[in-house]
Amino acid sequence: MPRRQTGQRGDTIDPMSDTPKSLYMQRTGVRQYVARNQDGAEIRIVHGPGLFSPGDLLKLAIAGCNAMSSDARLAARLGDDFEQFVGVSADYDQAGDRFTHVDVELVQDMSALSEDEIADLLRRAESAIGRNCTIEHSVVDQALPASRTWTNERID
Repeated sequence: MPRRQTGQRGDTIDPMSDTPKSLYMQRTGVRQYVARNQDGAEIRIVHGPGLFSPGDLLKLAIAGCNAMSSDARLAARLGDDFEQFVGVSADYDQAGDRFTHVDVELVQDMSALSEDEIADLLRRAESAIGRNCTIEHSVVDQALPASRTWTNERID
């Protein structure tokens, strides 16, 4: 499979390291692409059942950045093996062909904590997201409003 170097303009920076990461897509059919990175990871981008659309990936990027940015704070209080479910949805304006708002819900069991401990943990998690979520800084702060809900619930 031929690889095309994207150069500085096409590189992205992984916020967890200072190493540029090249991303590229290859067309595989009508409105079908495979996206790859220099590490060999790949994902199919297609409109259709069982596949991810570009809109799905945008919503997942926002949700994933929220989850990953707050993970260390939550693990420090809930334990390294804490379970979390993250849901994401968006309001879509058909006439404008754009998302107008994204909702992220992060669900984890905090029942072992007091109300004050939960409030402190969520304050710290929100702060970590504010500092570390590159997607939120790049997309949400600039163009796409988003909200976050923390849900204290047992995950089975």
